[in-house]
Amino acid sequence: MNPRIPYNQTMSPDRQTTSTDDSRQKIVIVVAVLAAVAIGGLFYFLLRATSGGTPPPTLEGAIRSGSPEWDQIASKIVLDDPEADEAKRALGDWVMSLHTTVRNFSGRTLSGLEIKAAVVDHEGKSVKERTVVVIPTERQPELGNNKTMLVTVLLDGMKDTDVRANIKMEVTGFRFKE
Repeated sequence: MNPRIPYNQTMSPDRQTTSTDDSRQKIVIVVAVLAAVAIGGLFYFLLRATSGGTPPPTLEGAIRSGSPEWDQIASKIVLDDPEADEAKRALGDWVMSLHTTVRNFSGRTLSGLEIKAAVVDHEGKSVKERTVVVIPTERQPELGNNKTMLVTVLLDGMKDTDVRANIKMEVTGFRFKE
């Protein structure tokens, strides 16, 4: 050390570049973290926008509960006891596939059928539900008298904390071929 120059006034070039490199490194890290948060937020809002907001399908011109024909005919469109398969997806949610067989004993050909499937908790409150129109489709344009068809409804997006105590499937609307 040079006795004529006080220690605190000397600064080597190595020390100057180290402090400049440290501040640049901190800036790069902060910018990278902010970019990651912004991109993650964008993906979150895009996934939320596409997953919700679509109204359930409805069968136009259907006979529904409360109409005079409903009480006479609904008991003749029979659903077997539903069964379910469940699996956990890589996304972390649970998916359940509910299956039942529909039997048409109404004496007429069904040209439209709407079914509601639900997973319920111990109090009977819906955990997840979905309404689907199963007739008409390309594979099943109608269901004749004394005929059967298999119906499968996929329910997804359930969390580990959701109580999946029971499953239900019910006819919510139907119409006949004219």
